[in-house]
Amino acid sequence: MSETTEWVWRVIQSLADPRRFTQFLSVGAFGAVVDNVVLWLVVQLGPLTPTLGAVVSKESAILVMFLLNEQYTFSGFVDGELRATVGRLVRSNVVRSGGVAVAIGVLHLLTTQFGVWFIAANVVGIGVGFVFNYVFESIVTWRISRTE
Repeated sequence: MSETTEWVWRVIQSLADPRRFTQFLSVGAFGAVVDNVVLWLVVQLGPLTPTLGAVVSKESAILVMFLLNEQYTFSGFVDGELRATVGRLVRSNVVRSGGVAVAIGVLHLLTTQFGVWFIAANVVGIGVGFVFNYVFESIVTWRISRTE
């Protein structure tokens, strides 16, 4: 078996790990709550539109989810050094920017074109970005193709 084939197989096996997937999903559900609470606060109590508020709420959720995934979902892939942690945080933000762009685009489209309530539109956007985030966070941020 080639080195590339072995790497792909390790990634697929790791992504298919029901325990890790469930942990990532539960962290994501908590992050979605943080996202929606912050979004509601900055839109209802602040001067931001739902689209701009989503930028603030999503970064808040990303930071919370990073910390939870670091300690819970991917603890076997964590190097405790500050430099390594900061590197993972930067990679996580870069990776999640793709999922965030999709989620904010969905929110914007649903609220401006279809009149969907901004919280409901945000939940749909979060769902659309979930699989992207799971795959790329696993591979790029925590590098699951390595053995635990």
